[in-house]
Amino acid sequence: MTRKQLTLGEAFAEFVRHPSPWMLLTWAGALWVVRLTVGGWSVGDAVIAVALVAFSPVGEWLIHIGILHWRPRTLAGITIDSRLARDHRLHHRDPRDIPLIFIPWPSLMVIIALTPLVVLAFSNTGKGLTFVLTVATFLVFYEWIHYLVHTDYKPRHAIYRAVWRNHRYHHFKNENYWFTVTSSGTADRLLGTYPDPRAVESSPTVRDLHAASITG
Repeated sequence: MTRKQLTLGEAFAEFVRHPSPWMLLTWAGALWVVRLTVGGWSVGDAVIAVALVAFSPVGEWLIHIGILHWRPRTLAGITIDSRLARDHRLHHRDPRDIPLIFIPWPSLMVIIALTPLVVLAFSNTGKGLTFVLTVATFLVFYEWIHYLVHTDYKPRHAIYRAVWRNHRYHHFKNENYWFTVTSSGTADRLLGTYPDPRAVESSPTVRDLHAASITG
């Protein structure tokens, strides 16, 4: 990408040119239709939605560290290294490569395919749909924010500016901190990965995750 001032409309036009946003929007849209058709709303649905949104920063942190920053391991001659981890290392290598910003569509297909199993895990179909619907809707939001942070769209409001800065520190200063994506100073502060950037040294492996462990 050539660096240039980008409007929000131009950023959105690029966003919808890629498959994963459409997959997420279709999934979330279909779930909204089904959930509204099933009906039977109650306070429990609100509790599920609020609880999932409240947990989302911690969820992002755990996924980022445990899955995306997974260090390849060899057991019995077999290398254990997921598609998500491999793509994330490429994403760190070139944070401006747009296709690498998005959730890989094969991985997204697996997540979507789990919808019936998750719904069936609930004794109440409506509650199960609310659970999956909340996850799907949040992932639409996650995909958009993560994409936008990596574009040349400049922050105009304090909340988004903080999110933008938080993720940029992770990619351009030190990969061992600032793991949340859609919020700033939430789970990172809670889990000890939100230091003062001025006190953190720039990492030599911020663009080459696990370089020492892979080559060594």
